[in-house]
Amino acid sequence: MIRDTNGLVDSEQGLVSRRVFIEPDIYEQELEQIFARCWLFLCHDSQIPLPGDFFSTWMGEDPVLVVRDSGGTVHAFLNVCRHRGNRLCRADHGNAASFTCAYHGWTYTNDGRLSGVPYLKEAYHNELDRNQWGLVPVAQLDQYKGLWFATFDAQAPPLRDYLGEMAWYLDTFFDRRDGGIEFIGGTHKWIMPCNWKFPAENFAGDGYHVHWSHLSAVQTGSGGDFRTRPDDAGRAMSPGNGHSVMFAGPEMPADMPDPAVLAYEERIKPELQRRLGPRIALGKPVAGTVFPNLSILRPTSRTLRVWHPRGPDKTECWAFVYVDKAAPPEVKKAIRLAGARVFGPGGTFEQDDMDNWQGCTETGRGIVARRYPLSYQMGLGRETFDPERGAVTSDYRYSEANHRGFYRRWAELMAASSWADLAT
Repeated sequence: MIRDTNGLVDSEQGLVSRRVFIEPDIYEQELEQIFARCWLFLCHDSQIPLPGDFFSTWMGEDPVLVVRDSGGTVHAFLNVCRHRGNRLCRADHGNAASFTCAYHGWTYTNDGRLSGVPYLKEAYHNELDRNQWGLVPVAQLDQYKGLWFATFDAQAPPLRDYLGEMAWYLDTFFDRRDGGIEFIGGTHKWIMPCNWKFPAENFAGDGYHVHWSHLSAVQTGSGGDFRTRPDDAGRAMSPGNGHSVMFAGPEMPADMPDPAVLAYEERIKPELQRRLGPRIALGKPVAGTVFPNLSILRPTSRTLRVWHPRGPDKTECWAFVYVDKAAPPEVKKAIRLAGARVFGPGGTFEQDDMDNWQGCTETGRGIVARRYPLSYQMGLGRETFDPERGAVTSDYRYSEANHRGFYRRWAELMAASSWADLAT
């Protein structure tokens, strides 16, 4: 049953109820209305390059197994045995021709077929139709520039339509050179005692907190000093469907302060401009969020992270470091180290953010605190659609226009009974 969430988000006035961050019934509705319907990021091609390679992940709180079968075709299934519902594959990643459940030994091939049932002849009398008990596939599976996404909703729009104008902004992070990007250095995973929306909105467009939360980290040389310098040409942009991105101005240095990285960026400028076109002259990508829970950061640390919901007050962060596949080894090493030192779970920036998000979530437990909405009014009414950028764009570097777009989409999805309702 869909609960009436009208009034919890007022994007026109820039107000969001504290209840959306803490109440269990709203969280359960999110799992149904958002995570079971939207396109969600699974993994990157570089994590499953060979036949038989697999990667275990989550879509909301549903475990999912992404596997490149023995013929090279990529599939995504519920990582759940059809017999008693035990989690089938316990490994984070690897290579396998088949998967066997630890409970009763049901075995599935890497294309999802049920291939082995212990005592099929004796106990089942050969009457179990194995064709009816294969792994449950996602409703739709597709990739963009090597990023694999899936949705459980067969009626969801195609991935490219779902991304819309955000696709070009993804190119500024992931398609700067021939060969695209690759993930390096494994996966950092940690639990944060906060609601998943706080980190998602932070990466969507919050440059406002850096002076206060991260100034000491900036002053130690961890990178990102551009974030505390005036930048009248920086912009927050909402390309639609709840997606968001932040750009620094075209003249603002916005790369990690590593000599090898700076020299590399200068060297590839002509190639970058050829691939991305004249729009890239408008600014430099800093961060963004693909609605609902995929976020990207480029300058201080090139990290891609997924905010896996684990309850109204708990989020599991999965963080990956990405690099241009064509980058030289010394550049890849510098980026990998920055990923751990700056935005890893113990990084100089990351600890500040986790503390903030935890505090914002915890205070929402208060009965009186929940009576008062949060303010998302920065730049209210000053954002306009910029056809050159293909996005609703703020008039200044600091704005909460992207936040309003994020929560407007959240409210639309929470209220709609189908994608057809959203289209109207």
